Amino acid sequence: MSVQVKSFFTIRLKQARNKMKISQKDLGIKIGIDPSSASGRMNHYETGRHMPDIATLQKLAKELAVPVNYFFCETEESATLACLIDKLDDDAKRKLIELLKEN
Repeated sequence: MSVQVKSFFTIRLKQARNKMKISQKDLGIKIGIDPSSASGRMNHYETGRHMPDIATLQKLAKELAVPVNYFFCETEESATLACLIDKLDDDAKRKLIELLKEN
């Protein structure tokens, strides 16, 4: 994985975790990491030393109430849009798609 993608991920992960006011250790435990290594593993994710697999990404996203794609958004605007769109129901998403296609 490229350094740039890792940096987007590390920034977004830390932002989402801080927004939820949860420690690295507590987040790790909540997604099923052994308590003895939860803090260290989460620190490795936030510093870009390691990247989680897709199953872990999905657990992180669920626990932090963000869509998986949020972690890879390049800008704050894209990250905000990803979160807002994720909260829409399917009908609203279809309407938004049509509206955006018109512009």
